[in-house]
Amino acid sequence: METNRRVFMKWAAALPLLGTIAVRGTFDRARAAVTRNLKDFDNNIYTRIGVRPLINARGHWTYLSSTLELAEVRAASEEASQYFVDIFELNHAVGKRLAELTGSEFGMITAGVAAAMAAGTAACLAGSDPNKIWQLPDTTGMKSEVVMLGGRTAFDSAIRIAGAKLVIAKTVDELKNTINANTAMVYTQLGDDHVEKALTITKGAGIPLFLDRAGGIPPIEAMSRYARMGVDLYSFSGGKGLKGPMCSGVLLGRKDLIESAMANYCPWEGAIGRPMKVGKEEIMGCLAAIEAWMKYDLKDMYANWTAQLERTKTLAESVPGVTGEIFMPAGTGQQFPWLAVDWDERAFGLTVKQCWQKLREGNPRIEVLINNNPSAVPGVEEQAPKQSAGARPGKGGRGPNAETLQIISLNIEPGQELIIGKRLRDILKEARRQASKA
Repeated sequence: METNRRVFMKWAAALPLLGTIAVRGTFDRARAAVTRNLKDFDNNIYTRIGVRPLINARGHWTYLSSTLELAEVRAASEEASQYFVDIFELNHAVGKRLAELTGSEFGMITAGVAAAMAAGTAACLAGSDPNKIWQLPDTTGMKSEVVMLGGRTAFDSAIRIAGAKLVIAKTVDELKNTINANTAMVYTQLGDDHVEKALTITKGAGIPLFLDRAGGIPPIEAMSRYARMGVDLYSFSGGKGLKGPMCSGVLLGRKDLIESAMANYCPWEGAIGRPMKVGKEEIMGCLAAIEAWMKYDLKDMYANWTAQLERTKTLAESVPGVTGEIFMPAGTGQQFPWLAVDWDERAFGLTVKQCWQKLREGNPRIEVLINNNPSAVPGVEEQAPKQSAGARPGKGGRGPNAETLQIISLNIEPGQELIIGKRLRDILKEARRQASKA
């Protein structure tokens, strides 16, 4: 009786949403109600060359084109494209503006966080010495070791490209013993509590610490938090949660180190960073994204994201045996909610991976997060496992390390939550029906 009551309550909760879809007759007609309607998905600049656009419920993965730019970003990039400027002058003017906005000593816009890693490493190896800059990646006569605090990552080629040799310190306790006279920099993605402990060691040794927070926005407050903590260099992606140009990143920190990073970066010919070109449109677009976020009310955004996931959850849970949980991933510093959808794979005769594949094969294509990484170079996961961005409270692992299907709110556009929920409901309902016949 209790089970029947729960099923009835789930159906009752789903009825308004199912009614919203039903009155339009079919799922295809329902899609016309969303911001990006059926015509957009079936006839657009991408479909005309054979590429299918998708609904991105997986998060800000680069291989899924990361994000959609804010309106303020598109406007700034368009205006910037109408003028010629001296990029040297622009970089320094933007650096000053970034300092005003974030409280850091200085800043620069790069072609992403990997480019910021390369520029920051080159700054710590060669400084602003033109002869050493031209000598890189040959580090003869320079400090040449970078300590990877927390272990290797899939992105440390951006450090090695500057000529650095990697030294591993898996924990902060190991850090002191890995620093020596040849250490040029310490790099980490670890959480803030570990960073604070590491800084007591690196500051004492006079070694710069580079903090990689590629996906650390929102909240925008993180840009000032690390300045207050005294982190020497820290970076965020412009094309992830910031919703700036995809090929942009922000490097902030000590003015002397940022000036050296600029000296090792484009547009300097002969510098390691010359191939990592970032245009005036991306520079001004990324700056516009930061300025826009400074004005946003994160509580309102969080409420909207949560409401979207609640609607998806309600539709999915209308299938008996399916449960959903909305949560904030622990340990990320990110402030946007996730939805985990669970069912008994054996009872349904449907695995998480099979459901993921069915979502991808449908029209429109829907991408969600499961235990895979389609963009990892083969072999990387064994040598440099992707660090978990956080944990699902009370459920152990999450994200790429969890055997569950998860829906990330950040890139779901208004109305698309209904498409995702309806598709999930259809797939799970059919699986349950087929399993009951077996």
